[in-house]
Amino acid sequence: MHPFRAAVEKGDLAGVEELLAENVRFTSPVVFKPYPGKAITAAILRAAFRVFEDFRYVREIDSAGGRDHALVFEARVGDREITGCDFLHVDEDGLIDDFMVMVRPLSAAQALATAMAAQFAQIDREAAGA
Repeated sequence: MHPFRAAVEKGDLAGVEELLAENVRFTSPVVFKPYPGKAITAAILRAAFRVFEDFRYVREIDSAGGRDHALVFEARVGDREITGCDFLHVDEDGLIDDFMVMVRPLSAAQALATAMAAQFAQIDREAAGA
């Protein structure tokens, strides 16, 4: 089991943040431009913990070289069931330097976009305070 998955499943937000490289790039399923840096990525992930309900990983796929990982998840956002995947790439130190999320179906992605937009004032405050 990837350490990121283990930390998420334990609800260990500090552990999740420790696994992020300073130069991590986060690509959202609902925003075109990626977010650069550990502070904003950690703040977005904390918001995701607040938004997702009944979050659970259901599958983990690793590359032969061990630096690329796909973590398939299921959750709810309001009354919408969502299926998604966290695509992680780790650097030579084992820290996540690229984090991309994809979700489906469209109605769930729209619900996620609305829920995360409501979190963005807090996300910005948290990232600025890091």
